[in-house]
Amino acid sequence: MKKVLSLVAAGAMLLSLAGCSSGSTAAAASTAAASTDATVTTGDAANKDKPLVWFNRQPSNSSTGELDMTALNYNANTYYVGFDANQGAELQGDMIKSYIEANIDAIDRNGDGVIGYVLAIGDIGHNDSIARTRGVRKALNTAVEKDGAIVSDPIGTNVDGSATAVQDGTLEIGGKSYKVRELASQEMKNSSGATWDAATAGNTIGTWSSSFGDQIDIVASNNDGMGMSMFNAWSKENKVPTFGYDANSDAVAAIAEGYGGTISQHADVQAYLTLRVLRNALDGVDIDTGIGTADDAGNVLSSDVYKYVADERSYYALNVAVTSENYKDFTDSTVTYAPVSNQLGEATHATKNVWLDIYNSADNFLSSTYQPLLENYDGLLNLKVEYIGGDGQTESNITNRLGNPSQYDAFAINMVKTDNAASYTSILDQ
Repeated sequence: MKKVLSLVAAGAMLLSLAGCSSGSTAAAASTAAASTDATVTTGDAANKDKPLVWFNRQPSNSSTGELDMTALNYNANTYYVGFDANQGAELQGDMIKSYIEANIDAIDRNGDGVIGYVLAIGDIGHNDSIARTRGVRKALNTAVEKDGAIVSDPIGTNVDGSATAVQDGTLEIGGKSYKVRELASQEMKNSSGATWDAATAGNTIGTWSSSFGDQIDIVASNNDGMGMSMFNAWSKENKVPTFGYDANSDAVAAIAEGYGGTISQHADVQAYLTLRVLRNALDGVDIDTGIGTADDAGNVLSSDVYKYVADERSYYALNVAVTSENYKDFTDSTVTYAPVSNQLGEATHATKNVWLDIYNSADNFLSSTYQPLLENYDGLLNLKVEYIGGDGQTESNITNRLGNPSQYDAFAINMVKTDNAASYTSILDQ
């Protein structure tokens, strides 16, 4: 029987470390299918040769964003599955800008001619968080560039517009010029060191609202966990549009109550890809099977929902903006994606054992959306998955439970820190 860890207690579900989600800083994109480099995996294979998928958190340098190609090329059957972080970040920024443009007559709450926003940052060392911060600042013209890239550092408070990491922006709407100012931004990190922390965001909006009051016209967040915490703590009552990322079910439902919008990173496609690339490697078939090419059950993805970047050995789901116009189409985030929901036959796809970890069992997106999707797909793909929930703070909390990798046929790894791939591969090397 599949061993499934408890998703989270109700209180812990308020925490959200994102999103999170993991993404890519890749500039080059290719929609070409991966080449056939999979080999049949048997129970006698060395652990270092077994299929491995990094997911949600792409192996990379947390300071520079440079991809860890050693980890991504760990063996012939190693891949990354995430989503296109830059495309999604631009969507989020454009969504906020479009909302301001459409509601300009009501958006400036105190009539001072300045559209003020606050920004909840998830993790200053996470590529997805960096991209989303940049996306908001770019769209609202508050971005400052350094060494050819938009600065993504939190600014603390900036009520007077003197911060150097951002600048006052300008939006031209209806023939009139409006000033835009990032009033405050902060990494939402709790006292234990966990980032993307929803409770911290909820407390912080209380501090910001006390300091800035009706100067806050927009609340932006790197994810829905933090966004919803701020919305429930302050924004909803004060009718301040709040924008997040992940399209978690509670955030989508809240759009009917004034939540401004969110971004779906096609978690249904990501979860499928996470297990599908393992299934293909285990079967010894072309890695594109059931992805860009239909499998024997008819599962196939269209090119408008994902892309493959060969040089990075990475699959990226594409994002969709979720607003008041289409939110009813996204109310259940745990439903499998219909084009890839067909059961594989046991005769040609024998059951295999997979070890998979969620870096933080209290992460709102991963626990309430991603893991339920994985659990809905694993049976369809004849994979017996052991789900391991981490504490979001230390790799050892997870790696200590990979004591006998030989009992598994494949591995799916979601790291606490993107720099720490070697903490896992060193175990497989033994």
